Amino acid sequence: MRMYDIIQKKRDGGELSDEEIKFFVNGAVDGSIPDYQLSALLMAVYFREMSEREISVLTQAMAESGDTVNLSAIDGFTVDKHSTGGVGDKTTLIVAPIVAALGGKVAKMSGRGLGHTGGTVDKLESIIGFKTELAREDFFRQVNETGISVIGQSGNLAPADKKLYALRDVTATVESIPLIASSIMSKKLAAGSQGIVLDVKTGSGAFMKTVEKSKALAEEMVRIGTAAGRKMTAVITNMDIPLGRAIGNSLEVIEAVETLNGRGCGDLAEVCFCLAANMLMLVNGKSYEDNFADVKASVADGSALSKLRQMVEYQGGNPEWIDNTELFPKAKYEYKVISSRSGYINRMDAEKIGIASVILGAGREKKEDSVDFSAGIILEKKTCDKVEKGDTLAVFHTNDESKIEEAEKRFLSALEFAENEVEKQPLIYETITG
Repeated sequence: MRMYDIIQKKRDGGELSDEEIKFFVNGAVDGSIPDYQLSALLMAVYFREMSEREISVLTQAMAESGDTVNLSAIDGFTVDKHSTGGVGDKTTLIVAPIVAALGGKVAKMSGRGLGHTGGTVDKLESIIGFKTELAREDFFRQVNETGISVIGQSGNLAPADKKLYALRDVTATVESIPLIASSIMSKKLAAGSQGIVLDVKTGSGAFMKTVEKSKALAEEMVRIGTAAGRKMTAVITNMDIPLGRAIGNSLEVIEAVETLNGRGCGDLAEVCFCLAANMLMLVNGKSYEDNFADVKASVADGSALSKLRQMVEYQGGNPEWIDNTELFPKAKYEYKVISSRSGYINRMDAEKIGIASVILGAGREKKEDSVDFSAGIILEKKTCDKVEKGDTLAVFHTNDESKIEEAEKRFLSALEFAENEVEKQPLIYETITG
């Protein structure tokens, strides 16, 4: 079998056989196929797409290309959540404790941030001492005892996806539904949970910029997971606006704690409660309405916050930081971004705002970059809000004063104003079940 023939076949619109797909996946992992040929195939897929069978075979081949996690040692129904990436997206920190408090077993592997999107692992590591690497036995034991553990992804989980994603990132082939769907679902299948809820973002801060493309991606991932025997739900949520008010690692942990205390930003709470209720539906089969009521009750009675505190303590962090978020280290500089005009905020480009937070030190452009855990942005105004000239739009937090001017320019370029009131956008567009 020759890679040249596989590239040519897909370039001309042909459908690859199971053997041809497994051949190039194995070649990506063992290095026998050069990057230029893998890149050529990715571009051919970008333009010619793939059939449902091809996507399923590709996903399974990538899932089986490295370690797979068998969660059978965990008692009860294991459920996972995956977000396709966004700005201010601290939902795991809120949703996982809620679900664990209500009987779900959340054995979750999360990633680090890259580019304008933040990563759950970075946020948790802003809690001094928190260990995101656990031995498999300790991971299982913690979930059995507490119902919750969030760790970093295994170094050898779906290695074929890591190779292909790195090439997609530099060859302008990221925005391909077959490639995104197989990338996400290969890791989810390898991670082993019985139920999976997908938070598929749409809008300026997401990979999929339109609801139509987000729906197509969601449907494809639900189909893949269902065919693999998993219980699946996808929720299409708005990422045209940053989620909540905090952007940046420790700032987002603090906002997550505030939300679990019942004092969070309304849009963040709404999305998190929706995701948690959908996860619990996979666990217990109760109606969405009943589970949503239980979710709100777990926040009101403090049991969800107690689960977050318990997870932090089990994984080496200081639980007092959850009780008193003033213990989180503060950035050296706080800078207010002031509005030069009056009106209503008509639009916020979430991606540009995410990039502004990266400039301040909250994220990384390359995998090797370090992260300033205390850096980031607190939004004082969001889309639809009325603004008077001289109002504070946001507060920057950074330890590098020289970055403020560049970040401010990027932030202000993300805002559009209108003279009249602006119609509120929906936060949740659609829910797709398997």
